[in-house]
Amino acid sequence: MVRFLSLSSGSNGNCYYFGNDRMAFLIDIGIGARTIKKRLAEHGLSIDAIDAVFVTHDHFDHIKSLGTFTERYQKPVYLTRTLEKALRHNFCTAGRLKGCIHYLEEGMATVIGDLTITPFVVPHDASQTVGYYFVLEGQHFTVMTDLGEVTDDAVRFASLADHLVVESNYDVDMLMTGPYSPELKRRILLQHGHLSNEQTASLLRRCRHDSLRDVYLCHLSANNNTPAIAFESAQKTLESTGSRASLHCLPRSAASDLFTF
Repeated sequence: MVRFLSLSSGSNGNCYYFGNDRMAFLIDIGIGARTIKKRLAEHGLSIDAIDAVFVTHDHFDHIKSLGTFTERYQKPVYLTRTLEKALRHNFCTAGRLKGCIHYLEEGMATVIGDLTITPFVVPHDASQTVGYYFVLEGQHFTVMTDLGEVTDDAVRFASLADHLVVESNYDVDMLMTGPYSPELKRRILLQHGHLSNEQTASLLRRCRHDSLRDVYLCHLSANNNTPAIAFESAQKTLESTGSRASLHCLPRSAASDLFTF
């Protein structure tokens, strides 16, 4: 049995748990270790059972506690060479990952115990940003937390997934009429910003396949989106394509339900 738990999803911090009875791992550590420990324990899971951490990119809300977590627990940290170079100079991680680094190659599958995982590059305004496609106990997952446009690679790896975790960051009307500065609005709207609900819907149309069982909308904006608006946009698209996938919005600052497959 595979377990999935979103521990936090949004600009306040991102951290996602996956595991089975033999191994477990986190994607990103943008919240504190004590919070991770508490939220895992509430679902009968142990932080000590984490075997690895995978990094998507070097923005604060994804690596805030990566350095302190690694110093305390000494877990392997898997990331690309580009990201490792960036983290050498990041105040969250500089000097704190020694002895724990393991390299991944973009577009290349790596086998770690029961897990086969492949990072792929997506457009976002970080040193580098990757999504992850992985297979665990025959279940296929694709995780894309931050990206500014729907690329062919994003569609390709989403099309392989039984379970898709994908950003649905903002509603265009809410963003344009909201309080953000013109510069910040441009940053979000650009090709290296974030996905709007409409762009996520476009991805779901393009990657439609019969094996898709679940879609999890992540990284919703607190100011420019609501779970109801994001859900409605994605649900209409799934229904229009005849998809039977279940749709979920992941909480921004709390743990989700524990999903099992």
